[in-house]
Amino acid sequence: MKQPGPSLRIQDVQSPVIPHMGSLIRQHPGSIGLGQGMVGYSPPPQILDAAREALSGQPWLHAYQHAAGLPALRQAFREKLSRENGLQDPGEETSTLVTAGSNMGFHHVVQAITDPGDEIILLSPFYFNQEMSVRIAGCRPVLVDTDSFYQPDPDRIRKSITARTRAVVTISPNNPTGAVYSGEMVRAINDLCGQRGLYHIHDEAYEYFLYDGTEHASPLSFGGNRAFTIGLHSMSKAFGMAGWRIGFLTVPRALEASILKIQDTVLINPTILSQHLALAALQAGAGYCRQFLPELSALRAIFRNALQGQGFLPQLVVPQGAFYFLLQPRIPLDSLTCAERLIREFGVGVIPGHAFGCSDCALRISFGSIDSVSAEEGMKRLVAGLGSLARRNL
Repeated sequence: MKQPGPSLRIQDVQSPVIPHMGSLIRQHPGSIGLGQGMVGYSPPPQILDAAREALSGQPWLHAYQHAAGLPALRQAFREKLSRENGLQDPGEETSTLVTAGSNMGFHHVVQAITDPGDEIILLSPFYFNQEMSVRIAGCRPVLVDTDSFYQPDPDRIRKSITARTRAVVTISPNNPTGAVYSGEMVRAINDLCGQRGLYHIHDEAYEYFLYDGTEHASPLSFGGNRAFTIGLHSMSKAFGMAGWRIGFLTVPRALEASILKIQDTVLINPTILSQHLALAALQAGAGYCRQFLPELSALRAIFRNALQGQGFLPQLVVPQGAFYFLLQPRIPLDSLTCAERLIREFGVGVIPGHAFGCSDCALRISFGSIDSVSAEEGMKRLVAGLGSLARRNL
């Protein structure tokens, strides 16, 4: 008898790269990981008090709650959007929902706005989980290259739109490149989506991680675009709450019912304790994250100084946001082989660029969760490893 197997749709989805590289690092004790995309600091201390309060006999903590999220948390985040992201809407045109991380929010949106066979435009290099979500939905990710500084080109996006296109996705500050898009660029893409009847999905998970006076632009601040603009936000990065799995999704009011159907089916509601802690973190505010930016900026300088002038690296794009460098070394190896050899032979872990859609050897490194001593040693190993691999494979 023929045994059932996975669908062709799922077989086409790439395997998660983070667990694979993490497993390799564990197999090589003493390796220094430069790959994981998270911060090294803990959540605001206020959430410990919030946890004790929530656990002290609150009956609502143990019961199902509304799929959209706790009203107090939704209201606090709407106030944050008004104060920091320029959203001037009392809730008549848009709705903000709580999700179990912004990845889930993105997945919900793709399910809500597409039919199998539809297309979603992703800027390349892309964030791998978003590309995977598009494929899981039975849709086609259409990859549009950015320029040599990882900036979008609206004309390239325009030429990639077809009758099956449903949305354009942007991430700024960007994962995996650290690029930050100007307000003019974000508006140009947002306007294009409005003109062509497409959704503009904008991921702002790294909005507080900015350097050298760079400013963040949110399309939620643009007037007249409420019917097609979708915002993704996360507590994971800025508030050091990756494991608590809380994100926010701001959608046109017309999409709310569809999103809630999906969330109620998949999750019912995000974990109530996590929502309670997220409310306490929001009360700590953006200043909590920003106090760590000087330390992150110093780590960025360690990475930059180690990489500048290296012969195997024809171009170094210094990130203006997030906490990533995307390197494209001159090494005739595929990125996975290169990354695996860096761990096995040199004791340093990176994320291979094939996961982000890079065709040549490309590597993402992160300075988000590492201390300065480990950063110095890790970069010594990385530079030595890349130099050695370049010489051996010329």
